[in-house]
Amino acid sequence: MSPRHPLMRSAAAIGASIWACVALVSVGLEAQAPANIYAITGARVSTVSGAVLDNATVVIADGKILSVGPTAIVPSGAEVIDGTGLDVSPGFFDAMSQLGLTEIGAVNATNDITEAGAFNPQVDAATAIHPSTDHIPVARANGITHAVAVPGMPSGFLGGGPVIGGQASAIHLDGWTVEEMLLDRSVGMVVNWPSVQARSFDFATFSLRARPYREAKEEQARQTREIARWLSDARDYRLARGKGGDRIERNLKLEALGPYVSGEKPFLVRADTERDIRDAVAFFVDGQKQRMVLVGADEAWKVASFLAEKKVPVIIGPTQALPRSDDDPYDATMAAPAVLHAAGVTFALSTYNSSDVRNLPYEIGTAVGFGLPRDVALRAITLAPAQILGLDALVGSIEPGKVANLVVTRGDPLEIRSTVTHVFVKGVPVSLQTRHTTLYEKYKGRPRPAAAAR
Repeated sequence: MSPRHPLMRSAAAIGASIWACVALVSVGLEAQAPANIYAITGARVSTVSGAVLDNATVVIADGKILSVGPTAIVPSGAEVIDGTGLDVSPGFFDAMSQLGLTEIGAVNATNDITEAGAFNPQVDAATAIHPSTDHIPVARANGITHAVAVPGMPSGFLGGGPVIGGQASAIHLDGWTVEEMLLDRSVGMVVNWPSVQARSFDFATFSLRARPYREAKEEQARQTREIARWLSDARDYRLARGKGGDRIERNLKLEALGPYVSGEKPFLVRADTERDIRDAVAFFVDGQKQRMVLVGADEAWKVASFLAEKKVPVIIGPTQALPRSDDDPYDATMAAPAVLHAAGVTFALSTYNSSDVRNLPYEIGTAVGFGLPRDVALRAITLAPAQILGLDALVGSIEPGKVANLVVTRGDPLEIRSTVTHVFVKGVPVSLQTRHTTLYEKYKGRPRPAAAAR
């Protein structure tokens, strides 16, 4: 039959009309689709930015917190969660983690923490994040709703890492793709402050190799000069590109440093010993006039007054760890948050890990037993890290307009005996099922073997 036959033309016209109607109906339904609305009623709400509210309601709409308080009105059609006897807190924030960058530490193929080379400012962690890692559901089930994946900061006896490790990326802990998870692709530039290393690990003999202190000191001085050169070149490049535009050849490394040398974003400077901390602050704050966040900071408690004077915020590591030195008090790490708080230092706590992220609330909870006020402890894993990294307009507290990242618990969320009942990420309740719970259910139902015949 000819394509120009009247019947063929009629059929084509009818088909086109049908598809047009379907498209119009679909568009109409999409436009009329209601936003996801939830209401947690009658709960004890720790807003963090304000007072603790008893018998309060939190209303969530379209991913954001719509209202909060004892008189908050529950919209019609909202899915209501009875919060009687429950605590509602902002979702916990692990501000220096390796989530999505590593799966099994001993298997190299599952690790993408760092790149080759000593200076990698163009690298951002989001490029390497694996959304389907088993560590994310495990962390999420304990109330951690967002985190920062940090490149170029390997842990363990391998130590060090590159001098400039790359850009840390903030993510929500839910999403099929990295793009769905992104909170901010670049929140800080990682710098591993050069330390005087008189001993190094020799892989040939699997032993520590000593070298002269003078040699180690010269290497540190050389690396420090290299950092200064990179910052200077980045300023010159930014100025030249601003004036010359496309006539200036593009340099991705110097371009990546631009927002940092201009003060728009902070350098995340890893320094652990008292001497290294003082040297790093002198270099970045006093010398280079840069925004700096001290990370790692094992001995920050020894220079708490100094850090408060210089107004340097700190992201410390886990409290449940041994002191760095044999001469330190046994409770040095556990009491460190209280010491920093008493000195007036703005601080947050992080795990610097992947599989241990789930322990974040218990790490800061331990500090409460060593003098840290409980409200400050909750703030250290919610609003404080958000403020330090410039994300407090989006997350960190329970306020109208902020992203609805929430954790609901039966009991104090910083207590290991408490139970997480609900977790919201971007305003949607997420599953609390993990690899752990799946295996538990699997083997719980395993049939018992019949008694051996006699």
